[in-house]
Amino acid sequence: MSETPIPVETPPKELRRTVTASVIGTIAEYYDFFIYGTASALVFNKVFFPEVDPTVGTLASFSTYAVGFFARPLGGLVWGHIGDRVGRKKALVFTLLLTGLGTFLVGLMPTYGQIGIWAAVVLVLVRLIQGFGVGGEQGGAVLLTAEASPPRRRGFLASFVQLGSPAAYLIPTGLFAVLNATLSEEAFLAWGWRIPFLLSALVVVFGLIVRLKINESETFKAAKETQSHQTAPLKLLTREHKREVFGGLFAKFVEAAVFPFYTVFLVSYGKEHGIDNSMILNSVMIAIACELVAIPLLGRLTDKVGRRPVYLAAAVLNLALIVPAFKAIETGNMAVIVALLVAGLALGHAGTYAPQASYFPELFPARARYSGVSVVWQFGSMIASGPFTVVAAALLIAGDGSFTWVAVYISALILVSIVSLLFFMPETAPAKRDGVEYADWGRAAQTADTAPRAGSLAGH
Repeated sequence: MSETPIPVETPPKELRRTVTASVIGTIAEYYDFFIYGTASALVFNKVFFPEVDPTVGTLASFSTYAVGFFARPLGGLVWGHIGDRVGRKKALVFTLLLTGLGTFLVGLMPTYGQIGIWAAVVLVLVRLIQGFGVGGEQGGAVLLTAEASPPRRRGFLASFVQLGSPAAYLIPTGLFAVLNATLSEEAFLAWGWRIPFLLSALVVVFGLIVRLKINESETFKAAKETQSHQTAPLKLLTREHKREVFGGLFAKFVEAAVFPFYTVFLVSYGKEHGIDNSMILNSVMIAIACELVAIPLLGRLTDKVGRRPVYLAAAVLNLALIVPAFKAIETGNMAVIVALLVAGLALGHAGTYAPQASYFPELFPARARYSGVSVVWQFGSMIASGPFTVVAAALLIAGDGSFTWVAVYISALILVSIVSLLFFMPETAPAKRDGVEYADWGRAAQTADTAPRAGSLAGH
């Protein structure tokens, strides 16, 4: 085992700027992506699929939501390669522009009543654009912060980037809740639903202004100096890091599945049981507000006890909460629903999401890190999160409204992650490895692809 020297520390002022820019940029990008999920549950079945049975319309609406996830892996591969070869910052600027453009266009789209089935076709195309852009976002955003962070605080500082996703969900959910409460149903369906999509233009502009001010990571600069002597990132991953790729991908399942379960599917499930939409949305917002507090605390915990124990404990908690989640919604009691969602999102989801910002980057060497994180992130999301709402809605229909098969489905996804964490994933936190990085973190002096790695999966 060879010890990889610790890279040059980033000045505190620059580190704060990087963390802030990464968080704001991620909020902007995921605002664009998650706004669609809320609209899928609340309005798109009526606006784009009004000629079918309401339940089938919801299923069709969730299908267009899922399409974006299937474009994300392609985006991850393309932007990951660009991020490893050209730069993390450049890739992130273009992904933000693409996603923002897709969201703004949804706000301008004609409905089924205006152009018929072509409205749904255009909606799918726009969703593909969004997915391709988001595919390169999270991997790059966490790398900018993780690579700038000192090893002993990497879990804590990198976890701040993870605030972007729940915060981005909170903003459009809040907008839809206000619009739902203040507009008549006719006004909301006619034009009110478009407002959050059109406002994305302001969010993206602000995100770009902040993101353009940050510097490229020193780790990437060091790796780029030897770029001409290196194997292509994807080839390097398939040749030397297959176990890390598949282990991380399977570990991603639990987090990728439970977020749409808690925030999108349960809203629809409550609607089918006559529960007021606004009550469930308000409960989701309370739980996500709690998650925003929990994420950095759990990130800090991973620096102390390790990435894997926190991740594994949260995965087990999610498994235990599946059936109680359905029962809580069925009660129609807001206090019960809030308590369940706080446990599920602020502990269960946050406990798997916070570690990822440091855990996944630490699995891969600097010269293939953007590609490695993007492959793990996006393929894991495509498999576990992309079809989730469609499959879950179909299982609910097949079961005549019973949640049994849905519970079996999501439990199976969580169990895949638990097995991966127990038997395939290493511990990567430097504090738990006597200060040694698991993979080559990146330095100018280490030039060859054959440079010694700081650890191996066999020794975890």
